[in-house]
Amino acid sequence: MDKRSQQPKDIVRCLAVLLFPLATWNSGVAAPIKQARLTQAIGDVRLVGSDGIPRPILVNDVLDAGSTLQTGLASRAELTFADSTVARLAANTLLTFENGTRNLNLGDGALLIQVPKSAKGARIHAAGVAAAISATTVMFEHHPGIYKVLVLEGNGRLYRPGHLGDSILVHPGQMVIGNPNSAVSDPVDVDIGRFLKTSHLIIDFAPLRSESSIVSESQKQQRQKSKKVLIDTNLVIFGGGTQVSLAEPEQTDAVDQGTATHPQAARPNPTPDSIPRPRATGSPAVDAAERQ
Repeated sequence: MDKRSQQPKDIVRCLAVLLFPLATWNSGVAAPIKQARLTQAIGDVRLVGSDGIPRPILVNDVLDAGSTLQTGLASRAELTFADSTVARLAANTLLTFENGTRNLNLGDGALLIQVPKSAKGARIHAAGVAAAISATTVMFEHHPGIYKVLVLEGNGRLYRPGHLGDSILVHPGQMVIGNPNSAVSDPVDVDIGRFLKTSHLIIDFAPLRSESSIVSESQKQQRQKSKKVLIDTNLVIFGGGTQVSLAEPEQTDAVDQGTATHPQAARPNPTPDSIPRPRATGSPAVDAAERQ
């Protein structure tokens, strides 16, 4: 277990409300990703060709390795791979899966990916950071100069390629936020239950295969709350930034209600789908005022 993830049982942690592993990566036998099928499309979803020109794509169309999928404003998409891995793209997201590998490149935007136990895992790359995932459900958001990674179930390791030892094990209900050019920081605790209620990558799609595992992790947090191991806070991270703000309960409730129908309502910047708002319960606690 990563030393930084160990916490004495008698220490109270603040739970951040946030909408977001190399732990079990099997790099030796994993077959490359060859194809994916578009299983759901909401709004403007396009396939970007080698010429860089976006073209319309329809549900059930097949994407070959090397393809790039792009979503527009207030749009979302779901890809299902042959090994039953599911990847959901938030609005304004650009995702490429490399030919002959199991690497997914997140050019910009936000991605929710669920890799079943039967699959061989995958790696997500975004600028200077990466996560190798297997038997895990993860939310990964990336914009220039900023990234956020939230683990919903399973365990994983976030790392910076080329920086030996700069990595951290992330457990369910934990999020790491930082700059790709800086060392990986310690995770904060995030409210999984709030994420499930507010993330459009959850509520706008059919249940994930890992839903029961995610709910189980949320219930663990609720039990920790009842024992005062986790404590709700009203600290919030708005938009795609890293600044922590103090918000009154009425304000956070208003954000939840507004973004349930208007995903961009509470954003101070034009990032339509950054990691959904989580409420912190840890020490310190953080809240992400976004909905995917």
